[in-house]
Amino acid sequence: MMDTMPDSDPYLEHRRLLFATAYQMLGSVADAEDVLQDAWLAWNAADRAAVRQPRAYLVRMVTNLSLNRLTSARATRETYVGPWLPEPLLTSPDVAGESELADTVSTALMVVLETLSPVERAVFLLRESFGYSYAEIAGILERPEPTVRQIAHRAREHVQARRPRFDSDRAQRELVTARFIAACSGGDLNAVMELLAPEVTAWSDGGGKVTAARRPLYGPDHVGRWMLGVMAKPQVAGAALRPATINGELGVLVTVEGAAVGALTYDLVDGRIRNLRLQVNPDKLGGLHRP
Repeated sequence: MMDTMPDSDPYLEHRRLLFATAYQMLGSVADAEDVLQDAWLAWNAADRAAVRQPRAYLVRMVTNLSLNRLTSARATRETYVGPWLPEPLLTSPDVAGESELADTVSTALMVVLETLSPVERAVFLLRESFGYSYAEIAGILERPEPTVRQIAHRAREHVQARRPRFDSDRAQRELVTARFIAACSGGDLNAVMELLAPEVTAWSDGGGKVTAARRPLYGPDHVGRWMLGVMAKPQVAGAALRPATINGELGVLVTVEGAAVGALTYDLVDGRIRNLRLQVNPDKLGGLHRP
């Protein structure tokens, strides 16, 4: 059993890093946990005496397992019902204290990462999130260093061109979140619309399992009416909305009788909500139950 392994075991020592690597590669808590289980089995069977750098060995293993899984997952996502959003993950309010789950775990960036090829995503994350050198990445991916540098340059330009700009003021985000929760809970359409940017876009991911908009919604009127319509549905009667740190940013956790049924994240630009993402697929809410 994994929990009987000594505390000094490198797998346990680096498990947070390994989970962060797999999660950021896959955008799925469940898939990341599966990759870690596969990695543990492989690590348990390995000749550890021959492993000179356990951390690098484990990161390489998890990265390549994630690459294999991501390659097959992309085909599945092409036939996904409605918009595909990454699985939300509850994180500490002080993300600075969770260096492996910092900026690159944000929902906004993870959506952008979906537009990269699997190899581009791996190179970008290893370089930008975890600070590996080009030589180290070349060793992990078994590719020439010049090739890795080219991939990194291409991926960085791609992400920078698509990465949304948003406000980072924590106090302002707390205020907007509190006002948004009050407006939605009270069914106040005008108050909701006042918090939405003129160019607001909303996506919802139900995965065909629960009712959700199958196309993006645009504009304060459409988005505001849709949001209040969601809150009025019988299946979410009695739902409670509360602020929660989701993927490193303050968002809204939706619960019914204490059980998480949805997570809402958004980008705040000039004090208003611009990109709003609602995850309600019950198969993708496991990260909301993590300690």
